Amino acid sequence: MRIFRLARIVFTVFRFGLDEIVLSSLKSPWLQRLVRILAFGRRLSDPRGVRLRRALEDLGPIFVKFGQVLSTRRDLLPTDVADELAALQDRVPPFDPEVAVREIERGLGRRLDEVFARFERQPVASASIAQVHFAVLKDGKLAGREVAVKVLRPGMQAAIDKDLALLETGAQLVERLWRDGKRLRPREVVAEFDKYLHDELDLMREAANASQLRRNFAGSRLLRVPEMHWDYCCDNVIVMERMHGIPVSQVSRLREAGLDIQKLSASAVEVFFTQALRDGFFHADMHPGNIYVSDRGEDFGSWIALDFGIVGTLSDSDKNYLAQNFLAFFRRDYKRVAELHVESGWVPADTRVDELESAIRAVCEPIFDRPLKEISFGQVLLRLFEASRRFNVEIQPQLVLLQKTLLNIEGLGRQLDPDLDLWKTAKPFLERWMQEQVGFKRLEERLKVEATQWSHLLPQLPRLLHQALADSSRQDRTLAELRRLRQEAERRNRLLLIGVTSAAALAIMAAWAFFGMPLPGR
Repeated sequence: MRIFRLARIVFTVFRFGLDEIVLSSLKSPWLQRLVRILAFGRRLSDPRGVRLRRALEDLGPIFVKFGQVLSTRRDLLPTDVADELAALQDRVPPFDPEVAVREIERGLGRRLDEVFARFERQPVASASIAQVHFAVLKDGKLAGREVAVKVLRPGMQAAIDKDLALLETGAQLVERLWRDGKRLRPREVVAEFDKYLHDELDLMREAANASQLRRNFAGSRLLRVPEMHWDYCCDNVIVMERMHGIPVSQVSRLREAGLDIQKLSASAVEVFFTQALRDGFFHADMHPGNIYVSDRGEDFGSWIALDFGIVGTLSDSDKNYLAQNFLAFFRRDYKRVAELHVESGWVPADTRVDELESAIRAVCEPIFDRPLKEISFGQVLLRLFEASRRFNVEIQPQLVLLQKTLLNIEGLGRQLDPDLDLWKTAKPFLERWMQEQVGFKRLEERLKVEATQWSHLLPQLPRLLHQALADSSRQDRTLAELRRLRQEAERRNRLLLIGVTSAAALAIMAAWAFFGMPLPGR
């Protein structure tokens, strides 16, 4: 079976002319000639990015998702290819509703009519990993509550493992046969894809991600996240609050609902930076299909996030690096950007700051000659990655996810408001965040966080201090004893040397006397 799947992949590669993408970079001349012979007479008019996207769509949903993940690695791909892959849509026909019902009953361990008063068998959304049905709960305190039920496609684990095995084989071939194979790190990309897919297969992980994001925005009007009903969640089924809203891509409906489009686009930027810089935990799959806007009730005008299979996290050092980089860009302080790269350890320590500064300036200065509203925040970050490539910068996976999310947010914001000035919107937020990080308020927050640990350690300080002094005293005595032993050994060595020398002299004198020979000098 695997050989037929591999044959189909090879056929698709030639059908869409993907061999031309790598032909010039093949290491072996005879392989180049063989590929040209096999492709003789073929006519291809579409750009390479379009052909790659169509080939992945032809190979099925797992390859579509691989293309989506690959599109986030803009540090490795040409811009035209990455842009085309970003347009991949994870849409596949829904599977049989009866199969969905069996999977839900198997996961929950109960009959469908015991859990739901109403269940819509026609799915409202379908993707390669799972599909979603609307329902109304029947039992318990939540009776009558409208919910969305997400259920995994059956047999996905086996299908994914088979295609991943083929992708791993392909990655190894790319490394061996393609001149730039090692630089592109294909096996690392496949391993990254493997992690994403298996994370998405665990719906309990997705539910936990949603719960964390919901808690982060508790009490906020910026972002709404559905509540997870944990009594009805398991590895292959999750039941969540049903969200009512308008897809962000339907701008005309948003206007008809009376929503302030300019305010909405600006709040999208605030949502992104709040997730990234305040919380260090962000929704990393914010494409239009996963983002809605509430058009009713108290949440009118709030953003609604769905599908939490992919999230990103940032450490305090990551957040500090990003904020300082963005502010340095605002001020065109390219030297500071270069210094941040060295300080973070992402470039070798012997990198010349002035050379890195010059490379960054050459890429970014032309951008700033354009009106600020035309400058892409995400593209600036991407250009930074590109400029740093020849300095062996190690691009961090979490920042690649962040850059992809930033591009999504820019796309959403400018789809709503083409005149959105992302820099003007973001700059006050970044400056305020930086002030909070270095000011008294931040010190107070850190003291509160550390107070519990300090309250545990403070009563132990006298004992720990006494123990440290005792250990120090024992170490001093040990060192003194070691010095005495060394001095004694040195004294014995000197005595031994004198003894050996004297014995040798006496032996020589005895030998001369025994053989009746005059001693030297007589």
